[in-house]
Amino acid sequence: MSREDYEMVIGLEVHSELSTKTKIFCSCPTEFGGNPNTHCCPICMAMPGTLPVLNKKVVEYAIKAGLATNCTIARNSKNDRKNYFYPDLPKSYQISQFDMPLCENGYVEIETENESKKIRLVRIHIEEDAGKLNHDEYGSGSLVDLNRAGVPLIEIVSEPDLRSTEEVDSYLKKLKSILEYIEVSDCKMQQGSLRADVNVSVRKKGDTKLGTRTEMKNMNSFRSITRAIEYEAQRQIDILEQGGKIEQETLRWDEVSGKTFSMRDKEDAQDYRYFPEPDLAVINISEKMIEEIKTTLPEMPESRRERYINEFKLPEYDSNILISSKYFSDLFEGATKVCNNPKAVSNWIMTDIIKILNEQEKDPNEIPFTAEQLGELVILIDKGTISSSIAKKVLDELFENPRNPEQIIQEKGWIQISDEGAIKEVVQKILAANPNSIIDYKAGKDRALGFLVGQAMKETKGKANPQMLNKMFLEELNK
Repeated sequence: MSREDYEMVIGLEVHSELSTKTKIFCSCPTEFGGNPNTHCCPICMAMPGTLPVLNKKVVEYAIKAGLATNCTIARNSKNDRKNYFYPDLPKSYQISQFDMPLCENGYVEIETENESKKIRLVRIHIEEDAGKLNHDEYGSGSLVDLNRAGVPLIEIVSEPDLRSTEEVDSYLKKLKSILEYIEVSDCKMQQGSLRADVNVSVRKKGDTKLGTRTEMKNMNSFRSITRAIEYEAQRQIDILEQGGKIEQETLRWDEVSGKTFSMRDKEDAQDYRYFPEPDLAVINISEKMIEEIKTTLPEMPESRRERYINEFKLPEYDSNILISSKYFSDLFEGATKVCNNPKAVSNWIMTDIIKILNEQEKDPNEIPFTAEQLGELVILIDKGTISSSIAKKVLDELFENPRNPEQIIQEKGWIQISDEGAIKEVVQKILAANPNSIIDYKAGKDRALGFLVGQAMKETKGKANPQMLNKMFLEELNK
């Protein structure tokens, strides 16, 4: 049998660090970085006699995520101890949630190639993050950094509803977008703020019984996740085709070799020996609290897309790109308020800004300039103060050293030449230097005009008004 005779069955457990100022059970800061073991205290170091106190904001953020993903919010919930050997979590157990999570039975709607599809969510629960082990490159030992221990997480567990890497990619990006819009997580994957455990199995097409799954832990790159799923699915198919049996196990994905490697047998719930956390009270959620959190939910991506299409008359393609990130969407709206030219702002984001971000391997949340500065750049183009080619240079400056665009063009001497006398002088100089282009134009070769305008822009270092150049060249050529 071939690969086409099998289908993948994929479920994801997405861990997202919450953007609270303090940890889940103590008042230590959650900010990323800092010297090792400087963001910890006796509680997150599990010193004898210390007791955890649940951060109310963690519960609120989890409920907010549940409401944004169509979950049912539990009125009664609790914390549990998940017993497991964590070399970087001093308690040697994790405070998590087992049978009474805060949020259940939600869904995230994604767009597939032919239709929209609902990916069901089993649950969203809260738990604490572990610390970090720094391994000596010579293999002589490991050092533990507990700055991250106790940072609050939500774990978003999907049903095994995903059937392709395209669906996985769409689901993860949609989930990331939702969490950004509701501002419960910064979702910085490079810092581990958003990562996923990926469960993969395969079965013959038409079968209803699930195959044996394997799990790949702590993956924080969309590209790595899709590559790992493709490899693991093919590995399982090859084993089954040879008459073998899939072992339920936890795997490690190696980005360099592009292969998965066994780490340990996959645990089931009973292996963790869950029991209620005795040092924390039960969590009772009132209707009033849920209603208050509902009022804090912002306009969500789908609503913004419809508004961009109807209010700003943007194409659906443009709108989908703008809403794909809260940072793009906020940049677009803020700049449009300044310059009142939504299509121009959209074009700058979709072309030059995304291009620069890709080149610099940065995320939208790392754009260094403000929406107001982008709006002012568009105004300078619309007023004819600078040309589009100069505007691209200004944008580069905004990425390098953000400041007022007008200040940049004053400093650099980039103000557009719109004086008729100066433009005419340049036109005559270019025509005198390119007699063959005049002959070509008169012979019907329209490209000759573009060449002459290009030479004039080069002569003026991009500062000449291109509309005036075109008009004056035509006047001279048609005499």
